[in-house]
Amino acid sequence: MLRFLPSSGLLSASGLSPEITSLRERLATTSKETVTGRYEDMTQHLSGRISQAMLGQKALDDIEQQSVRLNIREGRLELTQRSLEVVQTSASGLSARMQAALGSEDAASKAATARDSKAALNETFSALNARYGERYLFSGDAATTPPFASVDDLLTDIRQIALAATDTADFATQLDTYFNTPTGGWRANIYAGTDTASDPDSVPGTHDSIVQIVSGLAVMALSGPDEALPILGAGSDSVYAAAQSVSNGQTTLTNLRASVGLTQAQVETDKDALSVEKTVFTAAFNELTARDQYEAAAELKELESSLEASYLLTSRLANLTLLNFLR
Repeated sequence: MLRFLPSSGLLSASGLSPEITSLRERLATTSKETVTGRYEDMTQHLSGRISQAMLGQKALDDIEQQSVRLNIREGRLELTQRSLEVVQTSASGLSARMQAALGSEDAASKAATARDSKAALNETFSALNARYGERYLFSGDAATTPPFASVDDLLTDIRQIALAATDTADFATQLDTYFNTPTGGWRANIYAGTDTASDPDSVPGTHDSIVQIVSGLAVMALSGPDEALPILGAGSDSVYAAAQSVSNGQTTLTNLRASVGLTQAQVETDKDALSVEKTVFTAAFNELTARDQYEAAAELKELESSLEASYLLTSRLANLTLLNFLR
């Protein structure tokens, strides 16, 4: 009787090769599931529950986007609060010092306070030019534009007003026009932002607290002996009014910072609520889509063993000889 020798190539192609291909595909899929903790083929796994899983995923995506927005708001509010704190701290005590110097006619103290007022003005402008990412926080809707020009430009304008004023009343009128009218020098030469802001968290540079403090500091900075401006000399009512303006601005600024603080607290509350919501939705989504990673790892090990055995058998068939077969 004739005996036909087995063809190793035929066996490999018709038998083991498809099995090896299938094992490799399952191995790749299970390997991913071991790492991600998710079923690779959600449609097959979920069957009729796929729409429920898609809704859960959308809810989680929405929560993630809201979290990003809240984090951005939180960062902007924190920087706004810190900037306003710098403004308040830099001007702290200057009003009382100037009023005391004027009352006692202490020229040295008045000169020192004038010097410190200019330093505070520089700190104020630097703090209010704060930027979060590409957004300037005190520019109103002109958020891509630095809000404030240099302190020297402001002092030049106020110096010209002091030189041109005929008396204290005229100086006060010109100063009010400069800072508080749409065509005044404050908006024309110094503040490059807008009066309003569509972002409710934004504080424009025309806010009363900022205008009061900046205008008062500017006048006090020019009241030193090195400026020699008669209208701002010893016992000047204009300088006294400037000191009062700084004091009023400090009070208004305290209220503004309190308002910003309340918004910060609300953002923190919203973040906490969102975190709870995310936990609930994540748990529900995991029930539908999660793959037990320990189970996947065990299956992965079995698949690796099966694949190794298949490779070994294929290798033995490929090396089959007539002598080995007859044995």
